[in-house]
Amino acid sequence: MQRLYDFLRRHPTWVDGFWAVILLGLSLAGGQVERDVGTDLPVLIVPVVLVLCVVVALRRRLPEPMLLLAIGAGVSQLVLDVATTPANFAMLVIVYTVAAIGARWASRVALVAGLCAAPLAQLRWPATETSVAGDVAVAVFQTVPFALAWVLGDSIRTRRAYFAQLEERAARLEKEREAQAKVAVAAERARIARELHDVVAHNVSVMVVQADGAAYVLDAAPDQAKKALETISSTGRQALAEMRRLLGVLRTGEHEESGEYVPQPDVEQIEDLVAQCRDSGLPVDFKVEGTPRPLPSGVELTAYRIVQEALTNTRKHGGPNAGASVRLVYFDDGLGLLVEDDGKGAPHELYEEGGADGQGHGLIGMRERVGMVGGTLDAGPRPGGGFRISALLPLKPAH
Repeated sequence: MQRLYDFLRRHPTWVDGFWAVILLGLSLAGGQVERDVGTDLPVLIVPVVLVLCVVVALRRRLPEPMLLLAIGAGVSQLVLDVATTPANFAMLVIVYTVAAIGARWASRVALVAGLCAAPLAQLRWPATETSVAGDVAVAVFQTVPFALAWVLGDSIRTRRAYFAQLEERAARLEKEREAQAKVAVAAERARIARELHDVVAHNVSVMVVQADGAAYVLDAAPDQAKKALETISSTGRQALAEMRRLLGVLRTGEHEESGEYVPQPDVEQIEDLVAQCRDSGLPVDFKVEGTPRPLPSGVELTAYRIVQEALTNTRKHGGPNAGASVRLVYFDDGLGLLVEDDGKGAPHELYEEGGADGQGHGLIGMRERVGMVGGTLDAGPRPGGGFRISALLPLKPAH
């Protein structure tokens, strides 16, 4: 039964053709043709009936032409005095069809034609045994079905338009959700890329400096070489631990399965970071001003990464004799960071344009991090030489 229903929905013209054949049979079986044969007029009822049946058969495929064809058939009946038959039911059907799926102009024409059909028919073929008031009552009674057919068709049109609007809105919302999901994925990838850059750039630079120092003093000072190798080992382990944490973000449930969890760096670990830089041969002066207090996790991580990237840049661009200073200032409504060095500083194109060769991503990442927590960042060369990075991170409640 369901297959038959689906077939009929896919082939509506076949259904309309079936009803057109039924209507043709009812019209020709009523004996009207035989009565017309005895008149002086030729048998005109057959072509009129055929035209009206064609209107029913093709009403959904060609609603506007079928409306005009039905109006033409009705006018021909009035002019040639061809009495109404069951086939005239096609006029009621085409009024409903055009109101439901036809063009707006055709819908208005169908309404006017439907309201005029019954009065004109009553004037053309008045009842002999009724008064004028009776003819008016009959005309009004016969007009009601046409009005109801048009109202029903127009309501179907409105309902379909409403559902089409709902479907369009649902499709638009789905596209917006997909776009938001893509933006979220891109943001997460950018965050992971920043984390990877900070971890790899800092720890690998420390390991390279220590390895170069160990190779230089390996024969002359074995103890210093041993200490440098130990620093390389501990730095490598720290880098691996942070890499595992980042990879855990990409693998759902990895922390729960392995039972291992590495917390994100915070402000308290900046002192350890400074000590690590000192061990690698970079003199760093570290001071904290104000009263330390708990900060939102996003601010904690941002502050740590800014100091880490700034010290990494000092080692990369400051030169062999560069020194640095780190200041943390706790304000009532924010955390201030100031990292300065007295080296030769980074090339101008790195901190202004991001580098034509793809370098300078560290400062770009810093600006993105600061922007995510609603802070401000200023980076550039110092007037007396060296490089300076200052940031202000607002202490908003953690979400």
